[in-house]
Amino acid sequence: MKEAVVTRGLGRSFAGEWAVRGLDLSIPYGEIFGLVGPDGAGKTTTLRMLAGVLAQSEGEAFVAGFPINGGEEEIKRRIAYMSQRFGLYGDLSVEENMYFYADLYQVPQRERGKTMDRLLGFSNLTPFRKRLARNLSGGMKQKLGLACALIHQPEVLFLDEPTNGVDPISRRDFWRILYNMLKEGVTIVVSTAYLDEAERCARVGLLDQGRLLLCDTPQKLKAGLPGQMYELESENGRKAREVLAEKLGQQRVGLFGGRVHLATDNEQQLQQALSWLAEEGVVVYASRRIVPSMEDVFIQAVSGDKA
Repeated sequence: MKEAVVTRGLGRSFAGEWAVRGLDLSIPYGEIFGLVGPDGAGKTTTLRMLAGVLAQSEGEAFVAGFPINGGEEEIKRRIAYMSQRFGLYGDLSVEENMYFYADLYQVPQRERGKTMDRLLGFSNLTPFRKRLARNLSGGMKQKLGLACALIHQPEVLFLDEPTNGVDPISRRDFWRILYNMLKEGVTIVVSTAYLDEAERCARVGLLDQGRLLLCDTPQKLKAGLPGQMYELESENGRKAREVLAEKLGQQRVGLFGGRVHLATDNEQQLQQALSWLAEEGVVVYASRRIVPSMEDVFIQAVSGDKA
């Protein structure tokens, strides 16, 4: 099997409510795949099923060539799963945490030193190997969690919102580590609510309310948006968005800070939009055509799905 992860009609319900349903995915070896969506979209449930932590309610899935229902032990030896609250021990040092996980994964003694040195070097934690985990910053704790998850050199790495709440510099460093692991042949499936991180993935699956809305490369998803995208600078971005959403529909308008992104069929529709705003007393300082962002893609996908 050339795919690291395959799902067919995968779903999970809780008390009759579907958290994930009808999920079809195919992720080849050597790819970094992003599972993107808001809170409650089904990202964590999906990763927990793939990691063997949660049983599916319907469908099937294969990880590293083994079924998640029946092949759990084989899968566990070949994957690493880093949850949102990865289990670090604050009263143990950096290297003691890594030794602990090496014991859990039964990593041979002769391999530990070299592997630990490499992972500490990747994560820039070498100078802090004797520091207690509770004394690390949030970003450093995430990097230590990743190093612990990688101690047994897995084939497939599942990461559940690993940069949530982490500062921008630590987020950048974390992704640098992921790219290094990708070069070593590790397949990475990462969930995130940060749509800018989707740009870093080879392919992206957009999830909302447990359903997969779109799945492709970021470039193709952005190129697939119809019409033209404009950015409007206004003195009242919120009101501008409300006016245009009422006229054109929620899926065509997004608010980014004080700026409005407007999807139009043509330039004439832009002029009409500017006229509507003027009639409502909304001053637009400038308008320019822009390349759509992943946020624009997601807004149109989610709004169109609910329309």
